Amino acid sequence: MRYSDRTSRAVPAIAFLACALVMPLSLHAQSAPHAGMKGAVMDQAMPPGKMDMKSMMKENNDKMASVPMSGNPDVDFARMMRIHHQGAIDMAQSQLRDGKDPQLLSMAKDIISAQKKEIAVLDAFLARNGAPTTAPAK
Repeated sequence: MRYSDRTSRAVPAIAFLACALVMPLSLHAQSAPHAGMKGAVMDQAMPPGKMDMKSMMKENNDKMASVPMSGNPDVDFARMMRIHHQGAIDMAQSQLRDGKDPQLLSMAKDIISAQKKEIAVLDAFLARNGAPTTAPAK
Protein backbone atom coordinates (compact mmCIF):
# COMPACT_ATOMS: atom_id res chain seq x y z
CA MET A 1 0.00 0.00 0.00
CA ARG A 2 1.38 3.40 -0.93
CA TYR A 3 0.84 6.45 1.28
CA SER A 4 0.75 10.02 0.08
CA ASP A 5 3.11 12.68 1.45
CA ARG A 6 0.16 14.24 3.25
CA THR A 7 -0.62 10.95 4.99
CA SER A 8 3.00 10.36 5.95
CA ARG A 9 3.16 13.84 7.50
CA ALA A 10 -0.15 13.49 9.30
CA VAL A 11 0.67 10.21 11.05
CA PRO A 12 3.40 11.62 13.37
CA ALA A 13 1.25 14.64 14.24
CA ILE A 14 -1.73 12.44 15.04
CA ALA A 15 0.46 10.15 17.15
CA PHE A 16 1.78 13.15 19.10
CA LEU A 17 -1.71 14.50 19.71
CA ALA A 18 -2.93 11.09 20.87
CA CYS A 19 -0.06 10.96 23.38
CA ALA A 20 -0.80 14.52 24.53
CA LEU A 21 -4.41 13.61 25.20
CA VAL A 22 -3.53 10.38 27.05
CA MET A 23 -0.85 12.01 29.24
CA PRO A 24 -3.34 13.49 31.76
CA LEU A 25 -4.70 9.97 32.37
CA SER A 26 -1.20 8.71 33.03
CA LEU A 27 -0.48 11.54 35.43
CA HIS A 28 -3.72 10.81 37.29
CA ALA A 29 -2.78 7.13 37.61
CA GLN A 30 0.63 8.08 38.98
CA SER A 31 -0.88 10.36 41.60
CA ALA A 32 -3.38 7.75 42.83
CA PRO A 33 -2.47 6.19 46.19
CA HIS A 34 -0.87 2.76 45.97
CA ALA A 35 -1.77 -0.20 48.19
CA GLY A 36 0.71 -0.65 51.01
CA MET A 37 1.84 2.96 50.87
CA LYS A 38 -0.43 4.27 53.63
CA GLY A 39 1.41 6.67 55.84
CA ALA A 40 4.24 7.19 53.37
CA VAL A 41 5.01 10.79 52.56
CA MET A 42 4.34 10.96 48.82
CA ASP A 43 3.43 14.58 48.23
CA GLN A 44 4.32 17.38 50.54
CA ALA A 45 2.51 20.67 50.20
CA MET A 46 4.79 23.42 49.01
CA PRO A 47 5.04 26.54 51.17
CA PRO A 48 3.22 29.58 49.76
CA GLY A 49 5.17 31.15 46.90
CA LYS A 50 6.97 27.93 46.05
CA MET A 51 6.54 25.99 42.85
CA ASP A 52 4.02 23.20 42.60
CA MET A 53 5.03 21.03 39.65
CA LYS A 54 1.95 18.83 39.83
CA SER A 55 -0.47 21.74 39.52
CA MET A 56 1.62 23.23 36.70
CA MET A 57 1.53 19.94 34.80
CA LYS A 58 -2.20 19.55 35.39
CA GLU A 59 -2.94 23.08 34.22
CA ASN A 60 -0.81 22.62 31.10
CA ASN A 61 -2.37 19.25 30.27
CA ASP A 62 -5.87 20.66 30.81
CA LYS A 63 -5.08 23.48 28.37
CA MET A 64 -3.84 21.04 25.72
CA ALA A 65 -6.80 18.72 26.21
CA SER A 66 -9.26 21.61 25.83
CA VAL A 67 -8.01 22.64 22.38
CA PRO A 68 -10.50 21.41 19.78
CA MET A 69 -8.87 19.80 16.77
CA SER A 70 -9.09 21.86 13.57
CA GLY A 71 -8.69 18.92 11.22
CA ASN A 72 -5.39 20.37 9.99
CA PRO A 73 -2.59 18.31 11.59
CA ASP A 74 -0.03 21.10 11.14
CA VAL A 75 -2.21 23.70 12.86
CA ASP A 76 -3.20 21.28 15.61
CA PHE A 77 0.45 20.33 16.20
CA ALA A 78 1.53 23.99 16.33
CA ARG A 79 -1.25 24.94 18.77
CA MET A 80 -0.55 22.00 21.08
CA MET A 81 3.23 22.45 21.00
CA ARG A 82 2.84 26.14 21.77
CA ILE A 83 0.95 25.29 24.97
CA HIS A 84 3.46 22.55 25.80
CA HIS A 85 6.42 24.91 25.31
CA GLN A 86 4.80 27.66 27.41
CA GLY A 87 4.36 25.08 30.17
CA ALA A 88 8.08 24.31 29.99
CA ILE A 89 8.86 28.02 30.28
CA ASP A 90 6.57 28.37 33.30
CA MET A 91 8.23 25.42 35.04
CA ALA A 92 11.72 26.70 34.22
CA GLN A 93 10.87 30.17 35.57
CA SER A 94 9.64 28.54 38.75
CA GLN A 95 12.91 26.60 38.98
CA LEU A 96 14.87 29.85 38.62
CA ARG A 97 12.81 31.40 41.42
CA ASP A 98 12.90 28.46 43.85
CA GLY A 99 15.68 26.10 42.79
CA LYS A 100 19.17 25.86 44.25
CA ASP A 101 21.16 23.43 42.07
CA PRO A 102 23.50 25.35 39.73
CA GLN A 103 23.25 22.78 36.93
CA LEU A 104 19.44 22.80 36.99
CA LEU A 105 19.33 26.59 37.20
CA SER A 106 21.52 26.77 34.11
CA MET A 107 19.30 24.24 32.36
CA ALA A 108 16.21 26.27 33.26
CA LYS A 109 17.74 29.35 31.61
CA ASP A 110 18.54 27.34 28.48
CA ILE A 111 15.01 25.90 28.39
CA ILE A 112 13.45 29.37 28.58
CA SER A 113 15.63 30.66 25.75
CA ALA A 114 15.07 27.65 23.48
CA GLN A 115 11.33 27.38 24.10
CA LYS A 116 10.77 31.10 23.43
CA LYS A 117 12.50 30.73 20.06
CA GLU A 118 10.38 27.70 19.18
CA ILE A 119 7.18 29.47 20.26
CA ALA A 120 8.11 32.31 17.88
CA VAL A 121 8.42 29.77 15.04
CA LEU A 122 5.07 28.20 15.95
CA ASP A 123 3.40 31.63 16.16
CA ALA A 124 4.82 32.62 12.77
CA PHE A 125 3.50 29.38 11.24
CA LEU A 126 0.05 29.93 12.74
CA ALA A 127 -0.01 33.56 11.54
CA ARG A 128 1.04 32.54 8.00
CA ASN A 129 -1.78 30.03 7.95
CA GLY A 130 -4.44 32.37 9.32
CA ALA A 131 -4.83 30.30 12.48
CA PRO A 132 -5.02 31.87 15.94
CA THR A 133 -2.39 30.70 18.42
CA THR A 134 -5.19 29.10 20.39
CA ALA A 135 -8.43 27.70 19.11
CA PRO A 136 -11.42 30.02 19.39
CA ALA A 137 -13.68 29.37 22.37
CA LYS A 138 -16.84 27.45 21.59
